[in-house]
Amino acid sequence: MPSSSCAARSRRCDIPPGLTCFLCIKGSQSLLIMSSVSPDKRRKMESALNQLKKHTVVVADTGDFNAIDEYKPQDATTNPSLILAAAKMPAYQHLLDQAIKYGIAKGGTEEEQVANTMDKLFVTFGLEILKKVPGRVSTEVDARLSFDKDEMVAKALRLIALYEEAGISKERVLIKLSSTWEGIQAGKDLEEKHGVHCNMTLLFSFAQAVACAEAQVTLISPFVGRIFDWYKENTDRKSYEPHEDPGVLSVTKIFNYYKKYGYSTVVMGASFRNTGQVKALTGCDLLTISPGLLAELSEDHSTITKMLTAEKAKACDLEKIHLDEKAFRWQHNEDRMAVEKLSDGIRKFAADAIKLETMIKEKILNVKNGQ
Repeated sequence: MPSSSCAARSRRCDIPPGLTCFLCIKGSQSLLIMSSVSPDKRRKMESALNQLKKHTVVVADTGDFNAIDEYKPQDATTNPSLILAAAKMPAYQHLLDQAIKYGIAKGGTEEEQVANTMDKLFVTFGLEILKKVPGRVSTEVDARLSFDKDEMVAKALRLIALYEEAGISKERVLIKLSSTWEGIQAGKDLEEKHGVHCNMTLLFSFAQAVACAEAQVTLISPFVGRIFDWYKENTDRKSYEPHEDPGVLSVTKIFNYYKKYGYSTVVMGASFRNTGQVKALTGCDLLTISPGLLAELSEDHSTITKMLTAEKAKACDLEKIHLDEKAFRWQHNEDRMAVEKLSDGIRKFAADAIKLETMIKEKILNVKNGQ
């Protein structure tokens, strides 16, 4: 029997004229339902994570490749604490073994072998991450160099050289530096003299943000959650609505200042404690988010509203300021929270780097002893 249009008229069916097939009825209903859903309802059907991605570049804050695969971020960030955690996972032991082989082959003193292994390990994780993301990876310079500009520059160039040896352009790498005065000046030199893009981390004060903008670094990472932690620990206030959260307010102020005065440096909010903080910064240039919070956002179907915009920023009443070294040190010192969190952050990253070194030393010794 020749094919004919069924009564539902959604496809060609091999049925007698005048009859309607069940599949066409279902198809017509589905089309009707989808066409009748309002844009607002469609947004509610989307995950909060997918809505967020329309306004902000989402970055995965992890060294766990499986999490990167699952949530499809644009970029990824790492730090010594994340690398330490990942290096302990059985799934990544082969990467640690590769780095140790490299460190031993380079020769030199035990200290030099450990240093070369550490550099190679950080870059090896970065290389694996770059297979999973279309954008960039952030790799951190040892926090113990936070007050030595020249050593930070040298270490950064060493990391970039390892990436380039592996066929990765420096355009796909952000070098993370502590936002001390020395770190900011190291970032300035790396950007201006070497074309190396920098991500200024452990940023807690407005003074740090202004100095970074004036240094024309690529990106800053203000730490929302750690600011929130400090206020919880040091004031009577133990909870905040997202719009009044001190970490959210800090990043909002920095974003508005940068956009109002046309700075090229972009803002990547970091160190989140809950999804409310993330949502309150929708519209920020980038947000780097842990796998746990990415999972929550992917299961959340509430409507996301863009909170930060260049238009709002231009209307803010912030005045432009300039900070030389003396003014920077004074203004940063006036912010007790920022002083304490910066020094605490450097100590914690340094402690995890030492733990990683200890692990590497033991494994190098085992390899040399044939274990």
